[in-house]
Amino acid sequence: MPDSVPHARPGHPTDSVGVVTPRVAKFDSPLALACGKVLPEYELIYETYGTLNAERSNAVLVCHALSGHHHAAGYHSQDDRKPGWWDAHIGPGKPIDTSRFFVISLNNLGGCHGSTGPVSHNPETGRQWGPDFPMVTVSDWVASQARLADHLGIERWAAVVGGSLGGMQVLQWSITYPERVANAVVIAATPRLSAQNIAFNEVARQAIRSDPEFFGGWYAEHDTVPKRGLKLARMVGHITYLSEDAMGSKFGRDLRSEDLSFGFDVEFQVESYLRYQGDTFSTAFDANTYLLMTKALDYFDPAATTGGDLAEALAPAQCPFLIVSFTTDWRFPPARSRELVDALVRAGKAVSYANIESPHGHDAFLLPEPRYEALFRAFMDRTARELGLEETR
Repeated sequence: MPDSVPHARPGHPTDSVGVVTPRVAKFDSPLALACGKVLPEYELIYETYGTLNAERSNAVLVCHALSGHHHAAGYHSQDDRKPGWWDAHIGPGKPIDTSRFFVISLNNLGGCHGSTGPVSHNPETGRQWGPDFPMVTVSDWVASQARLADHLGIERWAAVVGGSLGGMQVLQWSITYPERVANAVVIAATPRLSAQNIAFNEVARQAIRSDPEFFGGWYAEHDTVPKRGLKLARMVGHITYLSEDAMGSKFGRDLRSEDLSFGFDVEFQVESYLRYQGDTFSTAFDANTYLLMTKALDYFDPAATTGGDLAEALAPAQCPFLIVSFTTDWRFPPARSRELVDALVRAGKAVSYANIESPHGHDAFLLPEPRYEALFRAFMDRTARELGLEETR
């Protein structure tokens, strides 16, 4: 696939995959969804990094989290200075080493960054899908990803990798298509949401749905965006992604000015930060997509089909697993990862686990950290050795 190989450009780091161009795959065959509805056709936007070998055995699938997308590494232009969301871990010499692996990262079905979703047009009505876009689940995403793999001629992934909601997709891959996954990396994830997590998601959804400019999800037809709702949803979510220590060390109780104003304008630095995050997100992400993604999180529970027995749910899996958690992650705490590890052990699966010391909370999976990077690299190095993968460039 020589047309998918990115090229480095002056001014970008030497360990970057360089400038990349997204590609779109169109699927005309209907996709039956878990909700009972059928999507008549759809498109998936994706990026690739590295070179697919002749045996097509070195492909790695990267699954994104709640607000993620296909742009996981590299840059979209020579002048672009902001790399993809997981650039710290994808590239030559990085844990997912593109000198050996061919990496695929896509925007999930229902997304708002180029794949078919609520902002796309319904081919049966000619109207934007909006709130009519059918509910999608993690299993639906995996089914659509399997079709993308077929489209690219990839029968088996060298590894499927993901953090947070991406880790849930990795688990689903190992259950639904066990013969197509050689290795699985599940980072800062959980086999099901706690009641507290579902509650946070519901608060975020209600913030959006109660915005006067939501218009029942048809805000695009009113030429508006429910910015206030999206802003509040992001502010609530962002608090859960950071640890108390991280927020304390970054902001403390620092004021923006020397004196208290005794009012409700922004006074503390942390208030300013959260409002900035909310404002930025409200213009970059689609509200209907946010509702869909949080519901997919809520619905994920592979053990629901086995009477709550997670080990039985994981019985089909055939691959070795790497499970990683972070000490200060209170959104998906280490206890949830240990629950997954225990179930894999009971199911007789090969599993490695590490709880990484980090002050960064749930967001730690996105950031470079020496022990995390070393562990991730070692697992992927072993994957390359066992599959006999040589450097491809």
